[in-house]
Amino acid sequence: MVALHTLVTTSAQVAATRSRLAKRALLAPVLAAADPAEIGLVATYLSGALRQRRTGVGWAGLQQMPPPAVEPSLTVVGVDAAFEHLATELGEGSAARRTAGVTALFAAATAEEQAFLRALVAGELRQGASASTVQDALAAAYEVPLASVQRAAMLVGSTATAATLAATGGQEALDAVTLRVGVPVQPMLAASAPDPAAAAAKVGLPAVVDVKIDGIRVQVHRRPEADGSAGVRLFTRSLDDITDRLPEIVEQVIALPATTLVLDGEVVGLRPDGTPLPFQVIASRTATSTDPVTARTRVPLSLVVFDALHVDGRDLLDETLTVRNAALADLLPAGLAVERHVVTTEAEATAVFDRAVAGRWEGVVVKKPDAPYAAGRRDAGWVKVKPRHTFDLAVVAAEWGYGRRRGWLSNLHLAARDPATGELVMLGKTFKGLTDATLAWQTEELQRREARRTGTTVFVDPPLVAEIAIDGVQVSTRYPGGIALRFARVLRYREDKTPDQVDSLADVLALSPVLDDDAAEDSVESPD
Repeated sequence: MVALHTLVTTSAQVAATRSRLAKRALLAPVLAAADPAEIGLVATYLSGALRQRRTGVGWAGLQQMPPPAVEPSLTVVGVDAAFEHLATELGEGSAARRTAGVTALFAAATAEEQAFLRALVAGELRQGASASTVQDALAAAYEVPLASVQRAAMLVGSTATAATLAATGGQEALDAVTLRVGVPVQPMLAASAPDPAAAAAKVGLPAVVDVKIDGIRVQVHRRPEADGSAGVRLFTRSLDDITDRLPEIVEQVIALPATTLVLDGEVVGLRPDGTPLPFQVIASRTATSTDPVTARTRVPLSLVVFDALHVDGRDLLDETLTVRNAALADLLPAGLAVERHVVTTEAEATAVFDRAVAGRWEGVVVKKPDAPYAAGRRDAGWVKVKPRHTFDLAVVAAEWGYGRRRGWLSNLHLAARDPATGELVMLGKTFKGLTDATLAWQTEELQRREARRTGTTVFVDPPLVAEIAIDGVQVSTRYPGGIALRFARVLRYREDKTPDQVDSLADVLALSPVLDDDAAEDSVESPD
């Protein structure tokens, strides 16, 4: 069995290099050495995740750790069994039993293993090895084409399952995987561009421009069941089944003139004037409503479709967008199809973007007409463009980094000034947009301003000021400001500004969508 210590050592080595070839060379031997029964776990851990979607263990529960073990003894299989046991703890006394289980697991881990496991639980194993990097290493480990690994992982919705197929059956097993209606596949993702002209230049002209919807990404599957039902299933971008929470979407799918299909789209709520409701209003439905009757009493939602992967026995994954769009035109009523334009100039793309933003949509996605559906990958066949907002915010604290950022203060706590009290109010965190040079500088500078610290965080006074770009804000109870920043990233530090010159909370709140009391009470964080 593979020792956890082996993964910890490999992860540290991977984090220390930026070369994709070097990462592959480090990961491949570890994957090749794993038994077929554990290869899926090894691939999952090396991708920076746990197998369990929820363990019941939060960051707060990992702040007080027992003394680490002197010698490594844990195996990957043993650690997975421990987390599985924690995930199944329910009922009276479960919190105490879970705490005891966490203590026992971490007491058996060395200091390096404890840090690795904390990062896995928090989803913050920043080692520069994503699922795509692990897929690359799997191809090298089992001497199979990378395309076979990528396609199998996409079709089964799991790099771990693709790893097991490669280990047990090689290329033949990987290539035998086909699209199966009812089994979700990993969604195609879009690259980014700063403006419509840059997106059009990246995609090429003519191009297809879709209005970008800030809803819940859903993959729709329909196939007749043995009991005669339509067999509709709805999956999120993380492949969670949320069918029971969206009864009206199921009805819309049943009304379509096809018996088997796989569609890609978004669930959106519309105001009476046709403008979209904020993301968190929609998310409150999918996050909290499991009873169909209760679900109908909340915000009414509708499906907006922008791609087709399968229709009535015909797989469309490898067809061009033009072909897939024709299939949608034959299938969808006008109300269910995304607003789509074909443009021949950058000016036309910009005009579509401006109209979309004016209509309160999130932006646009510029698409290559001859591109296939690149499931599971962030492909240049789709390029998203969203408006950017910038604020000068105070950096009031920072958390120590993981993986390649170990030894640097990385995750920044951001605050705006409340004009009513004059106090700085925290709005969110970010570790994005930081170069190595910036990380080194801010680590030194923040420690020079240190006021106090905990085991993971350094708090500073006076704060630094940074220019922060965000895509928007949403109502949230996570931070004292009552909102959370969406997709925050650091543009630069403003050494020319002092903390009393940061933007006010009112300025940031001006971006917040207008919600009624019920919607605000139900709001949740964006999963994006």
